[in-house]
Amino acid sequence: MSDQASPRGTFLRIADALKTQIESEPETTELPSLSQVMDAYGVSRGVALRAFQVLQKEGVAEPVPGARWRVVREGQSTDRRPLAERVAALIVSERLEVGAAFLSAGELSSRLGASRPTISKALTQLEAAGVLSEGGQGKRRTVRAVPNQEEDSKT
Repeated sequence: MSDQASPRGTFLRIADALKTQIESEPETTELPSLSQVMDAYGVSRGVALRAFQVLQKEGVAEPVPGARWRVVREGQSTDRRPLAERVAALIVSERLEVGAAFLSAGELSSRLGASRPTISKALTQLEAAGVLSEGGQGKRRTVRAVPNQEEDSKT
């Protein structure tokens, strides 16, 4: 049990605060982590998770396995695959070959409707998987491997 005298309803207040944050910051694509919510509001993991579940029931956010909860906005693409998979799918849809220059973080951000930091995380995952070469300031990433189309269509 929490140190609070009455934890009843605390998760609803947290959910309301997170909704206000989402509404006031249209560029937000991910919710804070559970630990950040726990620290910010002085609550247990269970209370923070209940707040996230309220947002899920209301269609404001959805869980992403192995990552932070994703903000769901009206008119947003219905593609619910992890961002790294969606970025990798662009290699196939753009018919890029090994060695071809890949899109910049800014171009990907515009096309996929995600923030640059979120795009950067996905690109880092694809670099680690050997799909893209390492990028850097002024250095364009290149395709190192073309993802299998069948794997992308299963998700």
